[in-house]
Amino acid sequence: MAINNAVEIRRDIICQLSKLIIENKVIEKIDRIPYEMRPRNSAKTRCCIHKERAVIRYKLMALLGYNIYDETDELTPLSEYAKRAFERNETSDVMMTVVDEACSSCVKSSYIVTNLCKTCVARPCTYACKKDAIKVGEHQAVIDPSKCINCGLCKEACPFHAIIYQPVPCEESCPVAAISKDENGIEHIDPEKCIYCGKCMVACPFGAIMEKTFMVDVFKEISQGKKVVALVAPSLGGQFKSDYRKVLTAIKQLGFDQVIEVAKGANITTEKEREELLERLHEGAPFMTTSCCPSWMNLVYKHIPEMKPYVSTTSSPMVYTANLVKEANPDTVTVFISPCVGKRSEAFRTEEVDFVITYEELEALFKAANINIDECEITEFDSTISGHGRGYAMVSGVVDSVKQTLPDASIVNEIVIDGLNKSNIRQLKQYAQKGECPGNFIEIMSCPGGCVNGCDTINNPKTAARTILSQIKS
Repeated sequence: MAINNAVEIRRDIICQLSKLIIENKVIEKIDRIPYEMRPRNSAKTRCCIHKERAVIRYKLMALLGYNIYDETDELTPLSEYAKRAFERNETSDVMMTVVDEACSSCVKSSYIVTNLCKTCVARPCTYACKKDAIKVGEHQAVIDPSKCINCGLCKEACPFHAIIYQPVPCEESCPVAAISKDENGIEHIDPEKCIYCGKCMVACPFGAIMEKTFMVDVFKEISQGKKVVALVAPSLGGQFKSDYRKVLTAIKQLGFDQVIEVAKGANITTEKEREELLERLHEGAPFMTTSCCPSWMNLVYKHIPEMKPYVSTTSSPMVYTANLVKEANPDTVTVFISPCVGKRSEAFRTEEVDFVITYEELEALFKAANINIDECEITEFDSTISGHGRGYAMVSGVVDSVKQTLPDASIVNEIVIDGLNKSNIRQLKQYAQKGECPGNFIEIMSCPGGCVNGCDTINNPKTAARTILSQIKS
């Protein structure tokens, strides 16, 4: 994820809560965080310090695992929500929430006339508009948003480039139109449409979109003496500058009993995906898609049901790895360490994975616990893991892994969907409706570049990919 001020503020808030979790003082001190982060006379980015504190408060609610609209009484302190978080046994499947205090109500009109307008005599913009939505005033042209249909013809006609396209960032980024304004101009995410790709959270320039987290739940289990195992996604290998083997040790120092690479489960996924592909092709199926990416699976369930017959029934590496742990000890608490919000939704659908924390949260927990990764001992890699399993972190990773284990890789004619956007989704819908496509094996990754570019990653995706490739080759 690209770093900006909104991202830094969110990570700072995560770090503040992480410190209290590590110190076991969440309930006692969480109410003070908004005031300590924004003391009197401090610099502000919004209208007033009181709004800044309110925004921090509601973001902390999300980090405690609540949706903003879970609030029924504005006078309920954060400490009460923290207490309930430690007492709860169940959570909802709505993983993202909009902090209404932070949402600046971006103007819905997508086309705006700027002061570059010369009120020229030709007035081509007015002739281009078929809805009579643009008029030329004394100083510049003006677009009537009640008439404008956002066709963009006026923008194309203007010789001075005075008309600009200004979308609402979160709405523009969403590939399935799951986020829209209410009557008050505040954005809302429709859980019936949302595929939990996290693109709106990354796009929002006001940091108004948050994902619910379950750090409190994880450390409650650790503090109660339960066996808690961390399952680390292959993309974690490229997130920190330190030796990845030391990162694995650092995770254990947070209180986890064991740390297992999900690349182990990726090897199982490869075997089963390969056999399923061969079987389907033998039976005359036109093609098969991968099933590893949870946002892709959400897209199928909610938007492209006609694709279901073509989707692999093979489980994700996360699920297979968790299965191994649960088979050895059913009472073990499994915690997946993830690059994206999509895995939270997948974990909610499966009994094998109990909780998910992200790379952003992991980094904050390291800081809160004063763990210096470079000073940690090395944890040797599991020698039973084939290197191609770690390649699942990157686009084409699944296809490459399957092809490497085939006697004759030429039977695979792959199509790689590198990122779920509106164009790619239209293409996939056409494949599903026609029941045919140019290839026989389609790999779909929601994030361009693969999991190394997830919405909760903390390193440059290209740098992360290079690091992982070096680990595979070593």
